[in-house]
Amino acid sequence: MYSYGKNFWILCLSMFLFMTSFNLIIPELNGFITLLRGAEHKGLIIFLFSLSAAISRPFSGKLSDTIGRKKVMIIGMLFSVMVSLLYPLSVSSVFFFLILRFTHGFSAGFFPTGATALITDILKPEQRGKGMGIWGVAISLGIGTGQGFGSIICNQFGLTNLFFIAASVALLSGLLLINIKETLQEKQKFSHNHLTIKMTDVFEPSVIPVSIVMFLSATCSGIAFVLTPDISKLLAIENKGWFFIFYVVTTIMVRLFFSGISDKIGRRQTLAIGMFFLIISMLLIGSSNNIISYTFASVIFGIATGMSSPTIFSWTADLSHPQRRGVGTGTMFIALELGIMFGAASTLYTYNGQLDSILGVFSLGAIFATLALIYLLWHIKYRKSLT
Repeated sequence: MYSYGKNFWILCLSMFLFMTSFNLIIPELNGFITLLRGAEHKGLIIFLFSLSAAISRPFSGKLSDTIGRKKVMIIGMLFSVMVSLLYPLSVSSVFFFLILRFTHGFSAGFFPTGATALITDILKPEQRGKGMGIWGVAISLGIGTGQGFGSIICNQFGLTNLFFIAASVALLSGLLLINIKETLQEKQKFSHNHLTIKMTDVFEPSVIPVSIVMFLSATCSGIAFVLTPDISKLLAIENKGWFFIFYVVTTIMVRLFFSGISDKIGRRQTLAIGMFFLIISMLLIGSSNNIISYTFASVIFGIATGMSSPTIFSWTADLSHPQRRGVGTGTMFIALELGIMFGAASTLYTYNGQLDSILGVFSLGAIFATLALIYLLWHIKYRKSLT
């Protein structure tokens, strides 16, 4: 086990709490918007969140490389706390609720961008595969804890208290940043010029290959985020976060024991394996008709994510220029958000609220995962790269 230092472990804990915060409410949002008589807008719950996250990435990436990683994370935390406290006020308006979902996405646009740039600064190149695997465990554990306990907390304490708990967890993630050392060496004082965005602040050309894979694979995640709470309900599973419980347990095990594989066989080769499992998982989820097959599908999805996610982060770090790690990370996250947006938006047209429409939606996800695999195989064969 590498010695990563105090900064690394505190940052992992902070990221875990941040991810837990906004994932706590996700399993209940489909039901919430249905009570608001806006069931036909379920796909917008994830779409709008991802849209604002994508919009904010160029700003958070540039600010991360200028005013500091920690300040960008604090901005993201403040958005998360504020919006979580405002959700209870949207009980009578679908429009206000969707505005809040859009605003909430800025938290995800800022906090992970600053955190990933900081974690990349900490990790030595030879540590990245394993280190990013541990980093991914913190992220996955946050997703699983939030999605797994969201319904339980809501059933025991009510939806309003669930929102307040989510806000408290986000605030705690920010308080931990007090003990984290800033890694940006030449910080600048904030000025309005930092909010002037040029194309070079939006896209880092060096990370385009990994961003393509991220976009195609994230489409599958967008579909899963929107539909798995409904699938659980349609299969008479009381906990709407059931899928993510088993997905997270699996992905954590994979990350802990196999995240270093990309340091040995290469990033692209590892990603190709992950895409293969992702294709299988999409088809299995779409064809699930009972709790056993559904749980098995979530395990395969966990293997796919456990192989792919830390490798994508490591490949991004490999390809990014040290002086532009914030922008490089932002570019990769823009691809993530665009993929999630596309996957979420596709459900608006392919999902009719019935179990018989699920296979068609997830078959679309399988197609995108297949395209990612084809691109990786082409890249391995025709593009020279050390990673």
